[in-house]
Amino acid sequence: MAHFGDDLFNAVARTGTPVLVGLDPRLASLPAPLQRDIDPRDPSAVAGAFTRFCCEVIDVVAPLVPAVKPQAAFFEQLGPAGMQSLAETVNHAKSRGLLVIMDGKRNDIGSTAAAYADAYLGASSVWGADALTVSPYLGDDSLVPFIDVAKQRGGGVFVLVKTSNPGGGLFQDLVADGSPLYRHVANYVDARAVESLGTHGYGAIGAVAGATYPEQLVELRQVMSHTWILVPGFGSQGGTAQDVAAAFDEQGQGAIVNSSRAIIFAHARPEFKDAYGDAQWQGAVEAATRLMIDQLRSETTAGKLVVAG
Repeated sequence: MAHFGDDLFNAVARTGTPVLVGLDPRLASLPAPLQRDIDPRDPSAVAGAFTRFCCEVIDVVAPLVPAVKPQAAFFEQLGPAGMQSLAETVNHAKSRGLLVIMDGKRNDIGSTAAAYADAYLGASSVWGADALTVSPYLGDDSLVPFIDVAKQRGGGVFVLVKTSNPGGGLFQDLVADGSPLYRHVANYVDARAVESLGTHGYGAIGAVAGATYPEQLVELRQVMSHTWILVPGFGSQGGTAQDVAAAFDEQGQGAIVNSSRAIIFAHARPEFKDAYGDAQWQGAVEAATRLMIDQLRSETTAGKLVVAG
């Protein structure tokens, strides 16, 4: 049976990098050729542009990285047409051999949580995602349905522990029983990871911890020694390769680092704009992806990863 922790470990080892490409399509940021003749008031037209854009990004990054992370909100805002676009994007990513982490930050209690889990987790689900991001705020009984379905189907769950946004500390840093709230969540997540260990020593239950809080990443890697860490905040949010270094184990495994805008809209970045621009935007996507791969290899233990044969 599939095991998400092992599948992710093997995908990172195969590609030799922990780069995770976020798929966050925005019409105003798409390359000019994909915006041309699109009526922003027509959800079907915008959704078609999103599908084309995301699939063409996937075609570029599939040989380079282990996984992609569609952000469901950008598709949901278009209604049914957007959801069809999301489905096509997920299917295309899977057809290109990529793992898919659905960034939905879902949660609820009881049967509602179970319904969310049933919808998204595993190849047998209607969405077919390999993993899903979830919020822990409602407590243990809101997380167990996701964890149970993940175990049954070989899927993964990434629980929000220490998020990358500036306002996250308002609640996450509150101290209870001598420790900040995020530390309590981290302890819970690692315990669940231990209960779902794969052959490579990591569980199917992971954590989200932002690159914008590097000191906390040091702490969280120590606390969550069996947990995959999904690290947002690299690139456009200010996180650097040095900031994320503590998330990895000594072999360069155990973490995946997300970049969305800095990769998918690289044609607008100053360092790529002149060389590629809108006309060669896929070339800019590849260049930005390779640059991030090189940065992580030079500044973190990800440099120890060996690309298989």
